[in-house]
Formats: sequence, C-alpha cells, structure tokens
Amino acid sequence: MTTKRRLITDSFKVVKKTRRGKKREKRSPSPVKEAETGPVTEREEELQKLKEFDLDWRYGPCTGISRLQRWERAKLHGLNPPEDIRDLLPCTNTDPQYTQSLWNDYPL
Repeated sequence: MTTKRRLITDSFKVVKKTRRGKKREKRSPSPVKEAETGPVTEREEELQKLKEFDLDWRYGPCTGISRLQRWERAKLHGLNPPEDIRDLLPCTNTDPQYTQSLWNDYPL
C-alpha cells in the first residue's frame, strides 16, 4: 500500500512576484536633524554621557552604588574611568538624575 505524500505547497497556489526593472539601492539612514528634535541642552548632553558611563561594563557593575562610588572604585582598581565623568559628579549635587545610575530604581 503506497500513500502519496502531500506537501503544503500542494494545497496553496504558488504566487511569484514580478521583478521590478531596477534593483533598489540601499540607502543609509538619514541622520536625525537637530531642527527636528530641537536643540540639545547642556543638561541633556551631560545626562547622556552619564548614561553611557552606566552602560559601559569596563568600569564594573553599577547596581546598588552611586555613580561617584563606581567611578572611585574603577579608579582604585586602575580601570581609568573618564575624568569628565568625575567632573560631572560634584559631591554637593543632590539631583538623583546625576548621582544615581540608570539601575537605581530596580531592586537587587
């Protein structure tokens, strides 16, 4: 007894797309213009640098400690953290957006 094997293509009509005359050229993504997003403030630039510091694992984990503590720990272990980050973290600043890392709101 031989049974014919059925394929999924037996049930559906094969539709081939017609080729277009020209190949589509790959376009590089257009850069975001400053006029579209508005001018970037100095505070936004500073917070972006601090976020990049938080996301850089070369300086060790950043959960459970402040950015300043992480910077000092990295310096102590010879990991050469960026000096401009240290300049952005004055000890008298009480703004949590500056002092605490991105992961501060998440429990350990």
